[in-house]
Amino acid sequence: MSPSIPPALRGRRAKAIAVALPVGLAGSLIVLPFTAQATPSPDAVISEVFGGGGNSGATLTNDFIELGNSGDGPFDLTGWSVQYLSGSPTASTKWQVTEIKGAIPAGGNYLVEEAKGAGGDTPLPTADATGTIAMSATSGTVALVHSTTPLTCLTAADCAADTSIKDLVGFGTATVRENTPATGTDNTHSVARNAALVDTDNNSADFTGATPSPRNSAGAGDGGGEPSPTPSPTNTTPGDLRIHDIQGTTRISPQNGKTVTNVPGVVTAVRITGSKGYWIQDPNPDKNPATSEGLFVYTGSATPQVKVGDSVLVSGKITEYYPGGQSSGSQSVTELTGPTGVVLSSGNKLPAAEVIDAGTLADAYAPKVKGLNIEPLALKPDKFALDWLESREGMLVQVKDTRVVGASNSYNETWITTKPKQNVTPNGGTVYTGYDDQNSGRLLIGSLTGDKLKANVGDTLTGTTAGPLDYANYGGYNIQSTTLGTVKSGGLTPDVAQKAKSNELSVATYNVENLDPQEPQSKYDKLAQGIVKHLASPDIVSLEEIQDNNGATDDGTVAADQTLAKFIDAIKNAGGPTYDWRAIDPSNDQDGGEPGGNIRNVFLFNPKRVSFVDRPGGDATTAVKVVNNGKKGIALSASPGRINPTSDAWKSSRKPLVGEFTFQGQQVFVIGNHFNSKGGDQPMHGVFQPPVLGSETQRVSQAQEVNKFVGSLLLKDIKAKVVVLGDMNDYQFSKPLATLTKGGILTDLINTLPKNERYSYVYDGNSQTLDHILVSPGIKKPGYEVIHINSEFSDQTSDHDPQVVRIK
Repeated sequence: MSPSIPPALRGRRAKAIAVALPVGLAGSLIVLPFTAQATPSPDAVISEVFGGGGNSGATLTNDFIELGNSGDGPFDLTGWSVQYLSGSPTASTKWQVTEIKGAIPAGGNYLVEEAKGAGGDTPLPTADATGTIAMSATSGTVALVHSTTPLTCLTAADCAADTSIKDLVGFGTATVRENTPATGTDNTHSVARNAALVDTDNNSADFTGATPSPRNSAGAGDGGGEPSPTPSPTNTTPGDLRIHDIQGTTRISPQNGKTVTNVPGVVTAVRITGSKGYWIQDPNPDKNPATSEGLFVYTGSATPQVKVGDSVLVSGKITEYYPGGQSSGSQSVTELTGPTGVVLSSGNKLPAAEVIDAGTLADAYAPKVKGLNIEPLALKPDKFALDWLESREGMLVQVKDTRVVGASNSYNETWITTKPKQNVTPNGGTVYTGYDDQNSGRLLIGSLTGDKLKANVGDTLTGTTAGPLDYANYGGYNIQSTTLGTVKSGGLTPDVAQKAKSNELSVATYNVENLDPQEPQSKYDKLAQGIVKHLASPDIVSLEEIQDNNGATDDGTVAADQTLAKFIDAIKNAGGPTYDWRAIDPSNDQDGGEPGGNIRNVFLFNPKRVSFVDRPGGDATTAVKVVNNGKKGIALSASPGRINPTSDAWKSSRKPLVGEFTFQGQQVFVIGNHFNSKGGDQPMHGVFQPPVLGSETQRVSQAQEVNKFVGSLLLKDIKAKVVVLGDMNDYQFSKPLATLTKGGILTDLINTLPKNERYSYVYDGNSQTLDHILVSPGIKKPGYEVIHINSEFSDQTSDHDPQVVRIK
């Protein structure tokens, strides 16, 4: 399947709306907490949780749980405890208990020290209570309980019904949590509430990943051993630090984890839905091109009470927020959290948005440090595109009359290029030609206004598009537009394949993206049009991502006959042939993909043009072999069959489907594939350069299995006609494809096309190849086409383009 991402995993800033510019000036000083519509807890809550103490990379030696009290009086803890549960409890899992005593002072904190690890060099401030719980750094649940008896609830619902629980925080992938779990924890990051201790009973909204800052009841902590400064709400004197001092000259703020006071700036944009906040920018920049003058002020679930054009002084804690969690390899966004401050005036002129044009971003994408972390490196905005973008984080930027290189998607995201001459495809996209050429001109356009684009590759986003420059785990740097250009069509139309001649066998591959009977008929009809109209009704179609008869419902169903019957009917109704099909049902939940869907590879074939040779014995776990067939040459031991399905190479992944066909008296072997996904790879735009491609190892193993099987065919018959095709989930220049073609036993037909036409998929604005058709030396002068009907269009039936080969 494609690396498309469900909304719940796309980071905390999926939706946003801008606030209109105010007219005129406000003559009086306005004192605001800068948040509304979310109230502090009336007394005690869990304010911070850290489970990475003493772990690799950690500075602090111990895990800790911090409590906070926003009430007017002390909160008595007699008879109370904090308790911990692992992130994925089983029936035998027990809550671990640390008894606590004393009180949380009014407006103060209470520190519970937990287990000490082997690493770290900084002890916690003097703890108010001490336990021995070794908490996970990445997933778990902590509860504040009015009892010292271990809890017994093991589900979110049961814990919500337990009246002894005062507060509960689930983080990471914890199944016991309030609403959705908090994210951002790892060996060097805690999850923490903002300074107002807002409690909406939604952990993901109330907590953010942050540098650990433990504070005890005496006020000691926050890294310095002394209470953090608290700004006076009537103090209108700017503090000592400016935004460029906070942003610094690397990717990590020199003020990270510290509280800053009365930082001046002008509000340039406001986000009032989703995870809320606003951007400020200093209208008086320094002369250092490596330091950003913009900063995001994060208000969590609370609506900001500022307007674009307000001149403000803001105080709060500086944190580095990692949209995908630090372990994902994403870059961080420097943020001011728990904000308080004042509005000095309104209706002020905004700083001019910096223009990004063809000469702005360097051709070199990022510094290469052999896979190491680039965060500590000084930014060189004139040398590397990622450095330039980081040096403008949070600032107003603009683009003008830019070409679309990634079609608008369901998240209201559209990719453009700022370098119109960079690796241009015939349809106006930007082709990805190798690991050393990431196409540095690509930039993602989002929207703070709620306006929606519907743009195809090759269209032009005319006029000015402007807004603050943000960063997200999926897509990287992006303009959160407050001004959005207008789409001018580039005239893109879907391709139509050349129809095979009577003496040509046509074989196609098509990833139909999680097709099950519950999908609307409209999807079936559009896919059918793709088969009939655009692929010219191939003789054989190797399908990927055919799901079982009830789709994602995980009840043990593995048969897909209803899915296939519905698709075959749709093809017939579209004017195509009445296809027959062959497949092998997988073992339940063993082939990866959407949980419960049991996706598999399937052959459709037109029985009026080609015959399938059925040989018994193929099942989910039996390996197909190449056997001698007397005077007839060679044959498969089972047809259809699977290539070494019990090999670790296919763990939680689709097994290749092998079939033996005859066309006009000639034998053809077809191998349908769907290699494991690229999920888990570090992002191209992340802090590790070049990124580690962790998923590649399994695809190399899978390619070895297929290469070995094809080799066994050719060893017995060097002239055997073999077609290997499908979604290989990797590029033509990758290690898996080099492994698949090793020994010259297969030719990857994508490499027979001009370089700027080698793509079947568009991701993050890069036109790239994930789908392949490869043929053995016995197939001479094949006719080959990639049929672009999906990947470049905003209205997609699948995220992949199909391909077809014609064999004489």
